[in-house]
Amino acid sequence: MSDVVATRLPAAGNAAAAALKASAALWFAVAAAGQWIFAAYIALQYGAVLWGDWAPLREFMPVGAVDGDHVGNGALIGHLFIAFTITIGGTLQLMPFVRNAAPVFHRWNGRVYIVTAFASAIAGLYMVWTRDGIGTIVNDIAISIDALLIMAFAALAVRAAMRRDFDAHNRWAVRLFLVVSGVWFMRVLYGFAIMAVQGMPPGVGDNMDGPFDVFVAFGCYLLPLAIAELYFWAKRAGAVSKLAMSAVLFAAAGATALGVFGAAMIMWLPRIS
Repeated sequence: MSDVVATRLPAAGNAAAAALKASAALWFAVAAAGQWIFAAYIALQYGAVLWGDWAPLREFMPVGAVDGDHVGNGALIGHLFIAFTITIGGTLQLMPFVRNAAPVFHRWNGRVYIVTAFASAIAGLYMVWTRDGIGTIVNDIAISIDALLIMAFAALAVRAAMRRDFDAHNRWAVRLFLVVSGVWFMRVLYGFAIMAVQGMPPGVGDNMDGPFDVFVAFGCYLLPLAIAELYFWAKRAGAVSKLAMSAVLFAAAGATALGVFGAAMIMWLPRIS
């Protein structure tokens, strides 16, 4: 009997580890597809700005191009270009087959990703505190915290890589990817809520100042970070914890897919001209 139990325990542990790995891979596949859709939207909707057409910025942004504000307009354009770059680069950076098959590309893409993430955070901070946008100061604080986390996680990811602590580097890279993706997660959360209730969710204010808006402002990066920390913990925990976390990630993959669908159908595709 003891031999049978000893045989079953490793088998159960291996199955739980496989389930956890599969659920994480599924969520990332859904998220990567959603981010590439978002990147395509940025390119198609705002790419004309590179040729001097400012109409999309004036039409689709609450505070877009402002006459005479050359620094602010430059920061906005840079922010959009960087958003496209890091959305594509971030997903490629976390793909194991890309990392294993093209290590040189992985290293250089990582360097570009770190620099653009820093630049995006700085541009975001500048726009938040120099321009009047939608929402209240609570939204500005939420965005500012996200920007500070981007810079901190980027520095810690580089530090771990320089120390050749690749396990820590991978964890910091995942955290960096999640906080950099805060703008994307924000749209996905709204898309999910709209699809779930089949209309505007309760708690949304006219100026994005309602209780649901506040939840999204902070939750767009704190919620993914919390799930990531649970995932990191589950990888070191027992079979039951791994299976429980697998269920969470499978549910998260479904919720993300619904949110991406909602965001694409409501916010992105109708605006592409």
